[in-house]
Amino acid sequence: MDTVGMYIIAVVLFLVSLVKDRKKTVLALRKGLKAVEGILPQLLVVVLLISGVLSILDSKTISRFIGESSGFWGMLMASVAGSITLIPGFVAFPAAGELLRNGAGTLQIAAFVSSLMMVGVVTLPMEIAVFGKRAALTRNVLAFVFSILAAFFVNWVVSW
Repeated sequence: MDTVGMYIIAVVLFLVSLVKDRKKTVLALRKGLKAVEGILPQLLVVVLLISGVLSILDSKTISRFIGESSGFWGMLMASVAGSITLIPGFVAFPAAGELLRNGAGTLQIAAFVSSLMMVGVVTLPMEIAVFGKRAALTRNVLAFVFSILAAFFVNWVVSW
């Protein structure tokens, strides 16, 4: 019901904007559609990958590798996976929610998402070129450690 309410508010505000300044509203709508067009390929690839993974792996398998019972090793595995994965945040959060619904643990998903956002193994060569080897490696190692600490904090808050 909340979603329907948000859609109603969005439509009403869109109509208000349209009445107030039709030209700006149409321009904003075009820009928004252009942005969606740019994001759509990434979104579709990740949605297809997550769908594929969820169709191959059942809840029991997901729970075994990154569920609550996987403990520290599952969290470490999720952190490493997040560190080497290059997924934008707007895709990572829905994917994380889907993994949680299919048996992943809060600690493990928090570790995955936080390392995904903070650590950049894939982008490390570019970061080294811009900031230097020492600074890039130091930042990534500290970000990895902090992502694990953040995962424990998120797990504590959620279970509190």
